[in-house]
Amino acid sequence: MSLHIDHVVLWVEDPLRALEFYTQVIGLTSVRAEEFRAGKAPFPSVRVSEASILDLMPVSSAEFLRKYTGEAKPSAAGRPINHVCFAMERDAFDALAARLTAAGVAMHTTSSPSFGARGFTVRWFYFQDPDGNTLEARCYEEAQIPSVTPPE
Repeated sequence: MSLHIDHVVLWVEDPLRALEFYTQVIGLTSVRAEEFRAGKAPFPSVRVSEASILDLMPVSSAEFLRKYTGEAKPSAAGRPINHVCFAMERDAFDALAARLTAAGVAMHTTSSPSFGARGFTVRWFYFQDPDGNTLEARCYEEAQIPSVTPPE
């Protein structure tokens, strides 16, 4: 079976402010921004890869979305998710850190290795968007992936 993440919905107070952060600071490309500005789309999105996007859903749409998805049990609609992680090459990782620093966005990391979809890395940090959604950036480099030996 072949799966990939198609999209993740992030709750935001101001979709245009979020769109500016994700395009100008993180460097992603906008999707349906003009349609949103013209009132023809309920939210804008940003492209993470050819196969995945982040939807920047207004918190004010939480009740509507609950009805739309048919939730029988209320979810965390309207509240931020724990985090979304972006994996990237070293140059992009360093450039993102520089843009976040220039924008005054705090970054948090520790010296411990972090595990993700492609194994361990020591090049990673967390940061938050203007709506409090926590994001992670990571760079995998073969020389930095510790070998993991199962306990005997």
